[in-house]
Amino acid sequence: MNNLLSETTDAIERSGHTVQQVSFIGSEDAAYRCTWDEFTQLADVDYDAGFGAAEVATDLIVMFADGRRMWRGEYDGSEWWEFDPIADIDYTKPGKPIRKLVGGMWADLSELNADEESP
Repeated sequence: MNNLLSETTDAIERSGHTVQQVSFIGSEDAAYRCTWDEFTQLADVDYDAGFGAAEVATDLIVMFADGRRMWRGEYDGSEWWEFDPIADIDYTKPGKPIRKLVGGMWADLSELNADEESP
């Protein structure tokens, strides 16, 4: 059995955030929401995170003040928190221009744009 509150606070810590940085808790479409204090009451519940059926709301997200978020991952009923990691990419270095975003199957940008590059 997992405790949703403990699992959530652990996931927040692993993401590099604190509970003070939580800016939103609710559904992806923002139709449902709660405060952190309300969440601590609602989430202090044990549930079976194993295979079978997901028990925690599948569209539950936690947003942080920096714009990153956590969402529920699920596979065959097994569930957990996933989050956007802090990217360690240098966006200031020059890159090749993108000329094509769509086409092929399971293609990445280099594959899609290889025949578009100037000689």
